[in-house]
Amino acid sequence: MAPTNRQGSGGSNDRGNERSVNKRGGTGRGSNTPQPRRVSDDNRRGGAGGGAKSGAANGKDRRPAASAGRPDRRPTTMRTTERNEREQQEGVRLQKVMADAGIGSRRHCENLIDAGRVQVDGERVTEQGKRVDPETVEIKVDGMRIPTRPAETYIAFNKPTGVVSTMFDPDGRFTIADYITEFEQRLFHVGRLDTETEGLILLTNHGELSNRLTHPRYEVRKTYLASIQGPIPRDLGKKLKAGVELEDGVARADSFRIVDSVGHNYLVEVVLHEGRKHIVRRMLAELGFPVERLVRTQFGPIQLGDQKPGRTRRLSNDEIGLLFRQVDL
Repeated sequence: MAPTNRQGSGGSNDRGNERSVNKRGGTGRGSNTPQPRRVSDDNRRGGAGGGAKSGAANGKDRRPAASAGRPDRRPTTMRTTERNEREQQEGVRLQKVMADAGIGSRRHCENLIDAGRVQVDGERVTEQGKRVDPETVEIKVDGMRIPTRPAETYIAFNKPTGVVSTMFDPDGRFTIADYITEFEQRLFHVGRLDTETEGLILLTNHGELSNRLTHPRYEVRKTYLASIQGPIPRDLGKKLKAGVELEDGVARADSFRIVDSVGHNYLVEVVLHEGRKHIVRRMLAELGFPVERLVRTQFGPIQLGDQKPGRTRRLSNDEIGLLFRQVDL
């Protein structure tokens, strides 16, 4: 029985923001799963700049001639250069950094500052005009950290079955890299999924966040839907939570429940914070229930929702803030 994701997507249900990938070749398992376009690692697609509009309308220059005693206005490029130099020396206005991070309009960000809801490097800010360095500053709104570095990228990817959870495979199999060709930054995959396991993988170029999300100290929970054959004894969940003896030690589930059943086909949910290889498959197999299909539906606070296999989407600011909070960043 194929598991269907019954979880709500919360802040992560952005179907319109999902990124399509090009189809190529055979479809493998499931004809609806997009296939990636093969490209070399150093041949990423760059952005194309748009052409500038002419300042003249209908062939006429509407600017008044300069007066004899009045100099022409400085070129726009000169003013832009001076502003950039000033921002490098003095920093960028706080409300601009917040607006650039997607918090809202500058006016809305100013209102947040006036209301005392903004912290900069641990100190509450209530006055306008403060300048900060976006590359080093830590800004929190209502206690939740916001991303301030424009180059930082946070992606949710629904890995199809048969895709290797690496950026390169010497055997020529499809990898995560084949599905993220539109992102120019070098991205880290946060943990891994088995080749035959489907579902949510987080990608980011924030190294510290990636390390913490996979560190046992922070006990980040992962949720899986598994298809198994019944009948299922009433104490299966109790046994999983009590601990299953494996060759590399005891493994315990945080929670277990039966999601659905049709005849002897069961769909069960297993939640655990361990990250050992094949952990869910091995635990269920040890108790006599080999897994026929496995899908990860949630990683920490981030839910897969109805995101389709092979698709990527950018995390929202709220989701990024929840990830930071999860690992004390």
